[in-house]
Amino acid sequence: MFLWQCLAKSSCREAVAKRVAQCVAVKQKPCSYATGGYCVARTRLPENLFKGLARQVGRRLHKKALEAWLWKGRRVKVADGSTVSMRDTVKNQQAYLQGANQKAGVGFSIARILVIFSLAVGTAPELAICPCNGKGQSELAMFRQLLDTFEPGDVLLADRMHCTWFTVTALMARKVDFVVRLHSSRECDFRRGRRLGRDDHIVQWTKRRRPQWMSRGDYDALPACIEIREARLRVTISGFRGKTLVVATSLLDPDMHSRLELTGLYRQRWHAELNLKSLKVTLGMDVLRCETPEMVRKELWANLLSYNLIRSVMAQAAMTHGRVPRTLSFAASLQLLRAFQPKLQQATLHEVLHIATALLNAIVQHRVGHRPDRVEPRKRNRRPKPFPHLQQPRQEARKRLVRNPCG
Repeated sequence: MFLWQCLAKSSCREAVAKRVAQCVAVKQKPCSYATGGYCVARTRLPENLFKGLARQVGRRLHKKALEAWLWKGRRVKVADGSTVSMRDTVKNQQAYLQGANQKAGVGFSIARILVIFSLAVGTAPELAICPCNGKGQSELAMFRQLLDTFEPGDVLLADRMHCTWFTVTALMARKVDFVVRLHSSRECDFRRGRRLGRDDHIVQWTKRRRPQWMSRGDYDALPACIEIREARLRVTISGFRGKTLVVATSLLDPDMHSRLELTGLYRQRWHAELNLKSLKVTLGMDVLRCETPEMVRKELWANLLSYNLIRSVMAQAAMTHGRVPRTLSFAASLQLLRAFQPKLQQATLHEVLHIATALLNAIVQHRVGHRPDRVEPRKRNRRPKPFPHLQQPRQEARKRLVRNPCG
């Protein structure tokens, strides 16, 4: 019921009503129509249950990806961060502070998340959450907590925020390669270093000053310098401004990985943005409904579990029909699963196979268009309702309205 509630973004009353309807359909005694029992039972569900299931589903599918879905036989993981908001309860605001530009009492608590996605199948095998404000609450700090997610032979694909000396050395120590965009604070001069070709060379990065979060022993154990390959791509598309892209990578052999292959791989980092859109917009994880930090984390992991389960069905459909999972529509797959769910629950064992086959055939029909250079204005067409924003706590606004109904 909790998973269905996360998928449908429905209320507790609707979740209980759906359960009552299921009991009536199979001629069982319906449960109570009150939502109290369901809410209490939901609080007793352990957080580690959702966390363990979400990780298990995401990692299992990532490891079972077909060879044709991989990048040059390598398993690529994409890291990207975002934020989610939640109810403005006292407990939520104590655990996850509101934005610095919001007035006290009228802002919503905001949490920062970092998600690790599988490039081949789109699942999210790992996630981290922390408050949006405060010391040590950054995307890099969360990434250091998730380093154990990476296995030898993996490839990290990330934006320029992860292009730091301590991040790349930690990955290299785990025998994990990386392809990240060069940080804006680093100068790139292709006249220096060991030249591999046009706009392609290998340079040495020296050890930076010890950060406060790192112990002296760990800092002394790091090498004095490391070799990094830098490759540049000049993007010239008709109708677009020219752009120069420089990536940093530990893949040093130009015969195995050409400059265009590396920059082409970095361009696929955009799939992480699309996956976050599927999580936050399609599944509605942008705004969490629970009122306590414990339930917020459960809701977050329940949404991630639902997302991974949908990706599993999409991968099964792609495998059956010889497609690539990321070419299938996530929104269409979710809509089809909702439509087929009642039939699957009421079907007999003999009918399930027929319905499941029809479901996979329907999912593979909805493919995402190939639009690499699509551009859309970040503006809304429909005008919002002309109501002013609340500028004080709701309880104080009620008292003021009682004192002065016309004010």
